[in-house]
Amino acid sequence: MPKAPAIDQQRLLDLQAVDTRLAQLAHRRSTLPEQKELQGLEAERRRSGDMLVAARTLVGDVERQVAKAEADVAQVRDRAARNTKRLESGTGSAKDLQGLQHELESLARRQGVLEDEELLVMERLEQVQFAAAELTTTDTELAEQIADVTARRDASLAEVAQEETAVLARRQAIVMGIDDALVALYEKVRAPRGGVGASLLRSRRCGGCQLELNASDLAEIRGAAADDVVFCEECGRILVRTGESGL
Repeated sequence: MPKAPAIDQQRLLDLQAVDTRLAQLAHRRSTLPEQKELQGLEAERRRSGDMLVAARTLVGDVERQVAKAEADVAQVRDRAARNTKRLESGTGSAKDLQGLQHELESLARRQGVLEDEELLVMERLEQVQFAAAELTTTDTELAEQIADVTARRDASLAEVAQEETAVLARRQAIVMGIDDALVALYEKVRAPRGGVGASLLRSRRCGGCQLELNASDLAEIRGAAADDVVFCEECGRILVRTGESGL
């Protein structure tokens, strides 16, 4: 049976308390609500960003359609203007002038069709530009929300880190006052037991597994010397005996 001064064994309770607090702080760091909120916002912004890229691409495509439609209308108008000028000048044979008149009529019909098409693509452009503008606004709002949540998350992490520093300093001071071999035993015991290596034996009950010791185990513990390190037969943790143990 391992041995260590009774006072050192009792100091294990202080050590366990700071280790439990360190575990709580680590859990808090890994489960910050701000982090979960941030992940949700970032995922939403990625989805919105993909939609924004697609919308801007569509705007570019429709802008090119508008430019083509405008060019087609301008080309017909220019040709009609040239033909009108020739027709008004009266230069050419009657047959040529008659041909110009027919072409002008054809160009007028063609211009009407092209102008209708131009109007449609311009309306389409207005729609896709509006959609892109809305997505841009959404992206900006999400970026602002992400910045706000990130700041709150970082503040929470800083708070955790500050307390951890203080608790680790407290732990170091406690460890320095405990027998090295006992500390090593405690670390070995607590590693596979959820971070709890020592527990108070209170009113014949193990503070680790919360089970009441049977008469045989209690008798063995009563017979142990004060510097004997005893263990819970159920959970294997170090049992620390104090005036509360009821032995």
